Amino acid sequence: MAEIKVPELAESITEGTIAQFLKEPGEYVNQGENIAELETDKVNVEVTAEQSGVIQKFLKEAGDTVEVGDAIAVVDENADSSSSDSSAGETEAKEAPKEEAKPAEESSSSEESDDVEADDSGEKPVASPAARKLAREKGIDLNAVPVRDPLGRVRTEDVENYEQNKEKASAPKQKEEKKQDSKPKEKDEFEGKPVVRERMSRRRQTIANRLVEAQQTSAMLTTFNEIDMSAVMELRKRRKDRFQEMHDVRLGFMSFFTKAVIGALKQYPYLNAEIQGSEIVRKQFYDIGMAVSTEEGLIVPVVRDADKKTFADIEQEVVDLSKKAQNNQLQISDLQGGSFTITNGGVFGSLLSTPILNTPQVGILGMHKIQWRPVAIDEENMENRPMMYIALSYDHRIVDGKEAVSFLVKVKELLEEPENLLLEG
Repeated sequence: MAEIKVPELAESITEGTIAQFLKEPGEYVNQGENIAELETDKVNVEVTAEQSGVIQKFLKEAGDTVEVGDAIAVVDENADSSSSDSSAGETEAKEAPKEEAKPAEESSSSEESDDVEADDSGEKPVASPAARKLAREKGIDLNAVPVRDPLGRVRTEDVENYEQNKEKASAPKQKEEKKQDSKPKEKDEFEGKPVVRERMSRRRQTIANRLVEAQQTSAMLTTFNEIDMSAVMELRKRRKDRFQEMHDVRLGFMSFFTKAVIGALKQYPYLNAEIQGSEIVRKQFYDIGMAVSTEEGLIVPVVRDADKKTFADIEQEVVDLSKKAQNNQLQISDLQGGSFTITNGGVFGSLLSTPILNTPQVGILGMHKIQWRPVAIDEENMENRPMMYIALSYDHRIVDGKEAVSFLVKVKELLEEPENLLLEG
């Protein structure tokens, strides 16, 4: 027998939460095949089998927190794929509650009457061992549990949701019976109204904690300006077809803003710094974080050494990182570090916002929707121009207001005269 253990994750990550098992006890797995998905603070990681064999049992359940090196499964490396079915039967038999020895006929009859999985037809639903165990403990008939798994398997979460829904359905009756209680229970606060409770993913918990931490550990302030995007849009219109033909990637706005931010950071270096204890660490590199929205929340992959990259390099890397984020394929190394962050609420239609710092960074630039509006060109003339509001949130502990405002003005100047990006970005 061999144990499958949680692998090394990253230098700063020592634990994770089991999101789901991808195999069942009794199944044959090949070396290198994924058996479980692990949620960490930043990305999801697959746990792979270190050797081929039949899974005898899982040592943990979905939702358990595990540390690097913890064993989560036992594999019989001497068994082959043909023995997986019999192994599964043995595994279930081992997990069944121990009973006193009975005659064969009596024992069989007792099991049929007591097994919560059995229905009138004698068929059993397909369920994970953990789900079967939980159903037995709660006295729940697995045939009554709605299944969300596309393969029709009942999982622990299905049993838990079924139990919660039963409790909610009986809440009004329970409330009437417990009117004499001086202190109502928390689950009755909705007075029988329908609600849905769901477990926060580990990543969502991390995002929530970091946002609160940013508010509590920094003196965050935001300053605003606006950019006339006419020059950038005109340049992009003229060059986008040729650009895509040469580099096989679209010319977007992110490369322009990245270059403008780098030019401004070179002139105002305290926005490319962080506080460590009683010291200010000014970074001599430009690793720019690009906020990307995913189903589980906002994550910030990093474009390394962006000052040394061309417009095409930046656009290609933004595309690659976004695809990896949407497909849940980002590595820990894609997210670590970063000296400054750019976030674009404009893709969702936002006109103005106050972005929250990605600590320990001390600056974040917020892009917004481009909107045509009348602008005074001089004392007598007005023109419709494509305008964008920009916002800079900064840590006032090491960045003064004058420096923050000047930084934002520099970004504005570089984008309104984009040829300067070749010289200063």
